[in-house]
Amino acid sequence: MSWKAEFGRRSKTNKRKPSHDYSSVKYQKRQASFDTGSQSVKSLRSIFGGSIMNIQGDISHQRMDDNDDFYSPSSLGGCERRLSLADGSVTSEDSLLDNEQLFPLLETKLYKRRWVMLFLFSIYSLSNGFMWLQYSIISDIFMRFYSIDSLAIDWLSMIYCLTYIPLILPIMWLLDNRGLRDIVVVGSAFNCIGAWIKTSTAHPDMFAVTVFGQFVCSVATVYILGIPSRLASVWFGREEVSTACSIGVLGNQMGIAIGFLIPPILVPNVDDINELAFHIRIMFYISAGVATLIFVLVVIVFQERPEIPPSQAQAQARSIPPDEYSYTASIMRLLRNKPFMLLVVSYGLNVGCFYAVSTLLNRMIIEHYPGEEVNAGRIGLTIVVAGMVGSLICGIWLDKTKTYKQTTLIVYILSLVAMLVYAFTLNQGHLWVVFVTAGFLGLFMTGYLPLGFEFAVELTYPESEGTSSGLLNCSAQIFGIIFTISQGKIIDKWGTLAGNIFLCVFLLIGTAITGFIKSDLRRQKANLQVAVQTVSSPGAMPDYGATVCDGPWQRQS
Repeated sequence: MSWKAEFGRRSKTNKRKPSHDYSSVKYQKRQASFDTGSQSVKSLRSIFGGSIMNIQGDISHQRMDDNDDFYSPSSLGGCERRLSLADGSVTSEDSLLDNEQLFPLLETKLYKRRWVMLFLFSIYSLSNGFMWLQYSIISDIFMRFYSIDSLAIDWLSMIYCLTYIPLILPIMWLLDNRGLRDIVVVGSAFNCIGAWIKTSTAHPDMFAVTVFGQFVCSVATVYILGIPSRLASVWFGREEVSTACSIGVLGNQMGIAIGFLIPPILVPNVDDINELAFHIRIMFYISAGVATLIFVLVVIVFQERPEIPPSQAQAQARSIPPDEYSYTASIMRLLRNKPFMLLVVSYGLNVGCFYAVSTLLNRMIIEHYPGEEVNAGRIGLTIVVAGMVGSLICGIWLDKTKTYKQTTLIVYILSLVAMLVYAFTLNQGHLWVVFVTAGFLGLFMTGYLPLGFEFAVELTYPESEGTSSGLLNCSAQIFGIIFTISQGKIIDKWGTLAGNIFLCVFLLIGTAITGFIKSDLRRQKANLQVAVQTVSSPGAMPDYGATVCDGPWQRQS
């Protein structure tokens, strides 16, 4: 039967039968679901088969800024019988009739200060990203200053990866149990302490203290990398969540960009060791001063969460008793989630390649263009700035289209192509060509970072965003260490072309793995279910023939 014929039949039925039959068993069931919040939680569990915690802030919300009125679906246009997804569709009638328990619509609100929270986190992440690469981008200078070999310098970057692996699970447990503010404050404190430790290392005999200071800063990284998706879901609504996650990732990328650009300028390659120590000390004191200022701002300004949640998902998450959530059970569910585990491997391969290229960039550029330390930093800057543009574009694109797998796969393929072009043009003797190819490499390889986070949230909903992001980053750190050491050895023995081809092989493997990921967009399916319920407001619940509308909500007059 066509939907028009069905609509006509229902209209005639409604004429014969009062629209508000309060004795109806179906009506009583649906009314009870609005009156009792716990019934909606049971419905969630029946759909996803597990405890619900930290649900992504994506489910349909009533957008409202600080002084705005509520929005409601009082004027609905563009009604259709089916809601479409990028990877599937849900029939509105089935969703309405097959689910006896519906979600109660709770009060939601968007606060303007959400952007302040995102900015604070971004500059804190920026400071830490800068300190990651301040050694490796001028590796030849620090090798001479401390009288060490290239592998020792590489470990000053790889220590960030090594520290992350054993600490990520306990810190994600702290994130779930202590909250967002405590994690950000403690991480900012570690970042500040590590920066001040390094101010005393501007002496040729202080390399051991330098390693310790870098280790303390690396601990702060564990408190950073899994936060963007969590921060976005706690503070931002469904139409902004991917963009907010991308901006959170941009902070760390901006720090890496500054880490490429500033050290070659602040620490020139001079012969006098005392003069060199003076320049190094200046760089360390600047980074320590900035880290201290950021720490103070975080302590004073950063907040745990808004008073009223930004989305229906966050509103539902707050109603879940903490004792019903098991961190260990959540980890086990994620490890049994095959599409997510494929994403963990493919994400690790891509981001691990980026870590290796970033760490060894100075060595690759200096081998073909001697004396170009400053331009090596500028090339690194080009990679990261292009990646920031790519991240932002990808975030906005996901918010508009929700095409998670397609976008991830396309960006992965383009990362492989860009890496191949970069590998074969690096030794051509034209520095401007390297700038261009490095820019394209950064646009896609670094632009992939927020895609992985958001795709993981879709595949693992309603598990904690921090846990899924933590596992992604753990994979990236493991592959980052392996690729950096292996590519460094290959470059020493066979040259930069062989080292870059080595990375291309693994990017090809990652592309193939991405193609096998099943696009099970759980969060989007949940969004549609709540969108269907939104049309059936309490005053019109008995009209089960209501259609789903794709028009925007209108402000009440």
